[in-house]
Amino acid sequence: MQLKELLKDIPYQLVRGNLEVEIKDICYDSRDYQKKDVFVCLVGIDTDGHQYIEDVIKKGCQVIITSKEVDVNDNDITIIRVDDTRRKLPYLSANLFHHPADKLIKIAITGTKGKTSTSWMIKNILEAAQEKVGVIGTIGTIIDGKITSHKNTTPESYLVQKYMRKMVNAGVKYLIMEASSQALWVGRIQNIVFDYGIFTNLSIDHVGPREHASYDDYANSKALLFKQCKVGIFNQDDMEFTRMTKEATCEILTYGKKKESNLMIKEVSPIHENDFLGTKLQTEGVIQDDFLISSPGDFSAYNAAAAILLANTLKINIRYIKEGLQTFQVPGRLQIFNIDNRFKVVIDFAHNKLSMESVIQTMRKYRVNRIITLFGCGGGRSYDRRVELGCISGKLADLSIITTDNPRWDDVHLINADIKKGIESVGGKYLIIEDRKEAILYALNHAKERDVILLLGKGHENFQEIKGIKYDFNETEIIKTYLKGENANDESIKLSKL
Repeated sequence: MQLKELLKDIPYQLVRGNLEVEIKDICYDSRDYQKKDVFVCLVGIDTDGHQYIEDVIKKGCQVIITSKEVDVNDNDITIIRVDDTRRKLPYLSANLFHHPADKLIKIAITGTKGKTSTSWMIKNILEAAQEKVGVIGTIGTIIDGKITSHKNTTPESYLVQKYMRKMVNAGVKYLIMEASSQALWVGRIQNIVFDYGIFTNLSIDHVGPREHASYDDYANSKALLFKQCKVGIFNQDDMEFTRMTKEATCEILTYGKKKESNLMIKEVSPIHENDFLGTKLQTEGVIQDDFLISSPGDFSAYNAAAAILLANTLKINIRYIKEGLQTFQVPGRLQIFNIDNRFKVVIDFAHNKLSMESVIQTMRKYRVNRIITLFGCGGGRSYDRRVELGCISGKLADLSIITTDNPRWDDVHLINADIKKGIESVGGKYLIIEDRKEAILYALNHAKERDVILLLGKGHENFQEIKGIKYDFNETEIIKTYLKGENANDESIKLSKL
């Protein structure tokens, strides 16, 4: 591709150089520069790409796109200037990858909670209907069953375009994307017109010096999605429904329980029968039917309602909707394992006071024997965070097993000592087993009939970060190995039975 094609329909100034230059790719991290890349100087919170121009020139870079005046001595270097490199990167990337968004049916989901679960419900429904689906979200990007992890829920605009191109090449029909507030705010997906947008709910989150300046800023960033989609599907029960729809330019469809909506949540019931633990949802409105959802809690019913309303709008057969909801599982999000029909293990990402409280209280609604929590606390978190986790588990669980999360550079002994203080302050029962695998195996080997073991904090992560090193660690694999009969009697430490 020539540089002039990369710049098509983008306002720019040719500071100097030649637009007939042949280019291969876009680079915005100087460490990743390859021959014939265009280097785009992005300005971030911690770094400014303009500071690394000399580094890429030493590697042979011939084309640089800037948003500031730069002093480059080599007159053979082509310099292009735009008003905002970050906000122009989506358009440059779309040109580079030949506008893959035009060839996909695009679904975006935004909200504080429920984005990942809702996206996986929709994915499972569409796949039950034999449709090919790609996902970009918290778990990573999924194409043909392969997961590629990335740092952000919604990755940089270049990666979004790159992944969409891979999806198109793989024959994907539907793209499901989790649209984070930050991605909407900084414009990572500003050049994509989504066919459908979904709003789940909103609560205070991501407000701070490195994120949004205020709750209003956070909420208004979420609302931007509904200025760039054709049909919006909204949780009408959420307190921010009016804000989300006030300036929306899309068609508005609603779901909810408290107000008249297109899809009404009539009744929600917990179900715990044999190997199934989940939720029964009865709906009225555009669909009057019963659905089984393989995930517990009222919030699962709301997520399912969004997925049902979308699937109905897409004219998906009701039997595929039912099949998809009854069998979906999100890695690390209330991911349930049935152990020989005797007890359940649930893996969840809950790692703060509110999320832990929600998970435990949700499981209490089911006919369970004991709830056993297994958790630690990540490094770099406050003393109060550690104690709060201990207090919540001590009050709500029958037993807490304190173990290792991602201590990072902190001393795990000190982390666990703080958690212990919280549990003891409310008179809770606990054990400390610092090796997380040993702790999991101990819990599995000593569980009783109808117990629920909650493995909290790690979720979908496949590593433990200790002293700057990431070690392979996957709770799902530990459970699967246990189910195969391996390690079933492995007790490398001896403690009294739970």
